[in-house]
Order: sequence, then C-alpha cells, then structure tokens
Amino acid sequence: MFNSHNDNSLTSRLGKSPISRICYGFIICVLLMTTMGVYAAVLPDDRSDIMYHKYSGDGVSIDGPSYLLRKKVGNHVSFSANYYVDTVSGASIDVRATASPYQEQRKETSVGVDYLNEKTLLSTGYTNSSENDFEANSVFLGVKQDFFGDLSTVSINWSKGWDEVGVRGDDSFAEEADRQKFGFGWTQVMTKSLIMGFSAEHISDEGYLNNPYRSIRFLDPDSERGFRFTRETYPTTRSSNAYSINANYYLPYRAALYADARIYNDSWGIDANNFKLGYIHPIGGWTIDIFARHYSQESADFYGDLFAREDEFNFMARDKEMSSYSGITAGLHLSYEWQFSQTATFKKSSIHFEYDYMRFDYDNFRDVTAVDAVVGEEPLFGFSAYVLKIYASIWY
Repeated sequence: MFNSHNDNSLTSRLGKSPISRICYGFIICVLLMTTMGVYAAVLPDDRSDIMYHKYSGDGVSIDGPSYLLRKKVGNHVSFSANYYVDTVSGASIDVRATASPYQEQRKETSVGVDYLNEKTLLSTGYTNSSENDFEANSVFLGVKQDFFGDLSTVSINWSKGWDEVGVRGDDSFAEEADRQKFGFGWTQVMTKSLIMGFSAEHISDEGYLNNPYRSIRFLDPDSERGFRFTRETYPTTRSSNAYSINANYYLPYRAALYADARIYNDSWGIDANNFKLGYIHPIGGWTIDIFARHYSQESADFYGDLFAREDEFNFMARDKEMSSYSGITAGLHLSYEWQFSQTATFKKSSIHFEYDYMRFDYDNFRDVTAVDAVVGEEPLFGFSAYVLKIYASIWY
C-alpha cells in the first residue's frame, strides 16, 4: 500500500489551504484503508509498487504516478523510498468565484527506516513535498511493541512538520507554519475471529494556517453583485484531537466484515464524525472489497458564507471545508494475486483496481456563481467526485 508519514502525502488540491489538504488527506487515507490486520512487530516485506491515481470532482482534476520500494538488510533493518506526483488542473468552487483555473504539479519524496529488535519495531522517516508556492517537510518517529503472546500491539508515534507558504505571482509573500502530531494505538486479538483496535491522535499547529487564495465575502450595496471579496483571516494556533475504534470480524468462509468509527474536534469549533462499514470476500486469486462511509462536520466558530462588513470579526473564513457539510462514499476494490515459488527471485505479485464515488452536500456554503440569485439566498453547494487507483506490487 502506498503511504507515508506526512499528513500532506495526498494533498487536497480542492484548494490551497492547509485545512483542505488535511481534510482531503484524511478522506483519501480512509478510502485506501483495507481490513486492519494485527500490527505485529515484524519488518515490512521486500516489495516494489507502481501506481496511477486520479481524482476528479468540483472542477478539479488530480492525477499522477507513484513508486514505492521496500528492501530489508539482514534480519533487523528495512529501508523504504516513495516518490509521488500530483498534476493538478482546474479550480474548486470557492476559487472559481474569485480567480481563474490553474495548473501545477506537486512532487513528494519520502524515505524511511524500520529497525526490529525482538518484539519491538522502531520506525523513522522524512518526507518533502514541493510545489511552486508551497514547500512542506516532515519527520516521523514511531515505536511498536507486542505483548501477551503477540495478542496485543501498542504503538506510539510522533511527527513534526514545517511548511513554507507562498503565493503565485507575488514573490514578496512568504509565511511559515509548524505542526506536531502525537499518536497512540492499541490493537487486540479478542477471539479467533475478532480483532479490535483503538487509536488517539493530537495535532498542534502554529503559524500561517489559512489559505492566501481563499476569500470571504461581505455585503456591499454599491457593488454590482451586492457583495465584495477580501482575504480570509485565521487564528495562528490550532489544536485538534481525534479518536477512533475499529473492528474486523472474520467469517467462516474466509470473508470478513470490518467497521470503523472516528470522532474529531478542534479548538476552532469543528466537530466531525466518520463511520465506515465494509465487506471483504476472496474468490480464488481475487479479493473483493466493498464499503460505504459517512462523514459529517460542524463549521468552525469563525466561518460565515456572507459577512455584514469587511472587518466584522477578528477572524473570518469562507473556505467550504470549514463549513458544515456531510459526505457519503461508496467504494469497490478488486485485487488479484499470483503466488510463485519461494525459491524464485519474485515470491508473488498482485494487481489492484480501486474506485471510490463520493458525494458532498454543504449546509451553509452557497454557490455564488449562480446567475440572477438574490445575495445570501444562492443555492446551497454540493458536488460529486471519484477517486481511481490502479497499482501493481511485486514481492521478492
């Protein structure tokens, strides 16, 4: 599976804001999850992956390749490297309201090392993500330990990121943001058929946390449209907490049911929850994974679709990812695996096809591009999107 320890490993590109990056990154991470195994302290298998991914929705198209390589050295150390490319074109609704579509490319490179000592696995990594107006770097450190005859696994991790934010066409604009994340996880074998897990996460952000391309709108009777735009203003600190519980139940005919529930809250007033239910069924060399997911959130304290005046409050936001909205996702993942001789150079290989359809509806974000609509009474916005992934893996 393609992944990295950087929160921006799959960037939003629905917009340029760090918040949108985190929201979309979370959505994609959820979409890419398959059934959770027992995270025992073992080194990752030697493997190479090549992937093509594509996202399309809300006037934005994102696609590109990714390459992953993992290799063990002896019985205690494993190295990994990942190269990931996003080619972005178009613009989301809140960008289209104030600016023209754009095209750009993001490149991400990450490296990691795992060290195994008996039942303890230490992991560390570094990731760099680069765009023409955004540079993100992060480091990761984690430890995983098995207990009670390998029936319990505890993990603790920490990561730190530092971002440099710019603006296209304005070389004088330069801002910075720092991020820290602390995580704890527990995986437990409950019975021969049931595995459960719990995780908690705390994130602290400081610095320039809003989006230089996003704008609020405020009433202006003298304007042709009845309102005008000005740049958003966010707080310079943010703390957030997330808690999740998941379960996998293995059925007698080799299939499995899995479920996940997650709640989130932060110091900006956003409360969110996520629920997912899926079913996995192997047929011969094929594995079929189908799932449904529901996500909803309440808006930030300083969010507004239409403000009374330009300086009504100290902090003001109109990024749609800061509003109240809900989303439903349905996914179908197919994979086929070939097994080779254990004495051969290549042990096995697989090919994967993943398609996820998403629908989002916003409760207090209006479509200002609507023609002849009364100010403040424009239709509420909603859109559909899909994520497509095709990748192949080889174990050696």
